[in-house]
Amino acid sequence: MQRAALFRGGDAQMAAGDLGELLVPYMPTIRVPKSGDRVYKTECAFSYDSPDSEGGLYVCMNTFLGFGREHIERHYRKTGQCVYLHLKRHVAEKVPGASGGALPKRRNAKLFLDLETSSDLNSDDFEYEDEAKLIIFPDHYEISLPNIEELPALVTIACDALLSAKSPYRKQEPDSWEEELQASKHAKTLVQLDNGVRIPPSGWKCSKCDLRENLWLNLTDGSVLCGKWFFDGSGGNGHAMEHYKETGYPLAVKLGTITPDGADVYSFDEEEPVLDPHIAKHLAHFGIDMLQMQVTENGLRDNDIKPRVSEWEVIQEAGVKLKPMYGPGYTGMKNLGNSCYLNAVMQAIFSIPEFQRAYVGNLPRIFDYSPLDPTQDFNTQMAKLGHGLLSGQYSKPPMKSELIEQVMKEEHKPQHNGISPRMFKAFISKGHPEFSSNRQQDAQEFFLHLINLVERNPVGSENPSDVFRFLVEERTQCCQSRKVRYTERVDYIMQLPVAMEAATNKDELIAYELKRREAEAARRPLPELVRAKIPFSACLQAFSEPSNVEDFWSSALQAKSAGVKTSRFASFPEYLVVQIKKFTFGLDWIPKKLDVSIDMPDFLDISHLRARGLQPGEEELPDIAPPIVIPDDPKVDEIRLLFFRRSFLVALDIDESSVMQLAEMGFPLEACRKAVYYTGNLGAEVAFNWIIAHMEEPDFAEPLVIPAFGEVASSGAAALGAVGLDNQPPEEMVAIIISMGFQRNLAIQALKATSNNLERALEWIFSHPDPEEESDPALDTMDMENNANANILAETGSEGPRIKDGPGRYELFGFISHMGTSTMSGHYVCHLRKEGRWVIYNDLRVCASERPPKDLGYIYFYHRIPS
Repeated sequence: MQRAALFRGGDAQMAAGDLGELLVPYMPTIRVPKSGDRVYKTECAFSYDSPDSEGGLYVCMNTFLGFGREHIERHYRKTGQCVYLHLKRHVAEKVPGASGGALPKRRNAKLFLDLETSSDLNSDDFEYEDEAKLIIFPDHYEISLPNIEELPALVTIACDALLSAKSPYRKQEPDSWEEELQASKHAKTLVQLDNGVRIPPSGWKCSKCDLRENLWLNLTDGSVLCGKWFFDGSGGNGHAMEHYKETGYPLAVKLGTITPDGADVYSFDEEEPVLDPHIAKHLAHFGIDMLQMQVTENGLRDNDIKPRVSEWEVIQEAGVKLKPMYGPGYTGMKNLGNSCYLNAVMQAIFSIPEFQRAYVGNLPRIFDYSPLDPTQDFNTQMAKLGHGLLSGQYSKPPMKSELIEQVMKEEHKPQHNGISPRMFKAFISKGHPEFSSNRQQDAQEFFLHLINLVERNPVGSENPSDVFRFLVEERTQCCQSRKVRYTERVDYIMQLPVAMEAATNKDELIAYELKRREAEAARRPLPELVRAKIPFSACLQAFSEPSNVEDFWSSALQAKSAGVKTSRFASFPEYLVVQIKKFTFGLDWIPKKLDVSIDMPDFLDISHLRARGLQPGEEELPDIAPPIVIPDDPKVDEIRLLFFRRSFLVALDIDESSVMQLAEMGFPLEACRKAVYYTGNLGAEVAFNWIIAHMEEPDFAEPLVIPAFGEVASSGAAALGAVGLDNQPPEEMVAIIISMGFQRNLAIQALKATSNNLERALEWIFSHPDPEEESDPALDTMDMENNANANILAETGSEGPRIKDGPGRYELFGFISHMGTSTMSGHYVCHLRKEGRWVIYNDLRVCASERPPKDLGYIYFYHRIPS
């Protein structure tokens, strides 16, 4: 205890030998950060505490994770790590100079932490000083730093490396989040064929296999072809690369990535993404002048157009004095650079009681059972964000002037105003090509991405995303035979079209358009904007009307025919999310936003949209598959042969390298061998999916028994697992089809249609390039990302997806609005109804709303009214 007394407080001096002796037992646990190690020295893994906080931040000298004062003991108990670097930033009033003012501003040599200064402090009046100490648990011995001469060399090097380490979010920072691309050597001299090809703004598909995603436009001849396939089921069949090998045309641009700032360009010859300085000219050759979007026809930039400014003013309630709100539930979120879409969605999500209970209500359990690296755990980061928004800990009103004056005499304690969701964004967007960037995104797409992650990471017995899930009944009718087919699918968002033809102020719109054209011709300021006023009832009517089904094949006629589809609610969700489909493309490829005003109701009744199922007098379409038509493509025969061999598991030599990769993850060796064998040597990733799907089986780790050759043909399907999870096709069969470049939903549909026969499923796919029943985009995204979690929509066995059905009457409690010309630019703001009044959440700014613009929203949130 004598040594403890000497070290507590860090005031006593000890000989170098004593310090070395004290640290000897802990030396094996002290690491020097290496390249690639993430060092969290600015933010707690469980809270938004930082070195600015009253208790400072403790950084583990082994894992380099940061912890606030409330959470450091948890990490110590869980890991036994004893040595931490304690970081604290002090803020004090500057000493007045002779003239009575503060001393001149100068560089402070005592700042070594890469922290942002508090925005509520004037740097001319206050100064910062950073402090670092080594803390040894459990007795909290303190060793002040720097102490180079007395500390062991390893400790000194480790501390110095930790303090100088780069931010783990560096790739998320503006201007540095992505690698610097080089201009292609082909860009300047690219030859473009004058073949008359013009690319439409939508409806693209691969010219060789009819895939409709991951499509690339060859900049030489205008061919639209699919990219390569990936193990997660995304991608294509590699026809773009094949085309390059046949023609030598080197550059291609990915369709769907073209923005006013450029596009994703790939050089097949240079084998890497490149810059094309002449991309605007190359795209214009094929009729794509999208890059001209940033300059309008009258030569003015979007930001110079007065009507657009008024939209920003109305939605953000500019010009109105808004009262700031503080306390629990009124915490703002910092914009990290085009992250307002994330801020708006998360504010809405954590205003819902089911999400509050699931994450904040279970916070102690989630934190206690979090993995060793909580920064990489979804539930931990959701609980952290929810607590940050709802606790009020980071939303405190400014102190009164007399209190500030009293505190400043000694030391200023900075007030936390809002949270910075860097750790949350870095994790939730990891591996996603769009959300991991620093570009603006679509809030609706992010909402579906979040729901997908919630589904994949259950927390407790109830999944909070259940409140959004509902079943859609789709009725498809053959127009000639009048026969029908009823199917159901899962959805999370009701997408309402904008019924422009139903505008109630058409005369005003015509007059405005004439004045606008005259002003543009004379280069005068544009007249005040007149928005189309659309009745909500017209949008609801447009939603319920039949739509044509492209390439409909009638099983009643055994031929292609005209078909129509109508959608109804087979169940009503607890919370109804309504998206107004405001964004579209013009024929000139310019993204257009329908700047409309819709009288969204506070109370909504959609009971009349309840599905009714097969009605008396209706006759169902026969359950007959279309005739098999296999394309005349030599590669198809190769794929079919490969499928045939794998479907019957002809004796394979097991890929031992894949086996060892899986074994190194901790799985039993025999289970790894079975996984590689039953997935046809397709690699460790596909085999990993097999392990996830079968690890609960009693014979999971039993030795592999390879059937004799004569037994294989008759038992191939059984070997693959003829019965899947909850009547789903076996996951290994699905994985094999996905590995050949087809989408997961198509693989499942083909296997179901052919009784899990791989050979017939392949033929079915080739004969159904465009399935007559279009799948839901949200589910397509979930299917691609949930390759290893195939039972998401079948968790309740034969009962099907979990739903919370009830009456179709709702009340509005929130909406997200968008300002700007497209989802790729602009700004998002969220309005929520709390405690009887509307509140605006505009990033860090949280205020009582005076004029909530409910008619200009993009996504609306309704809560079911109890019966």
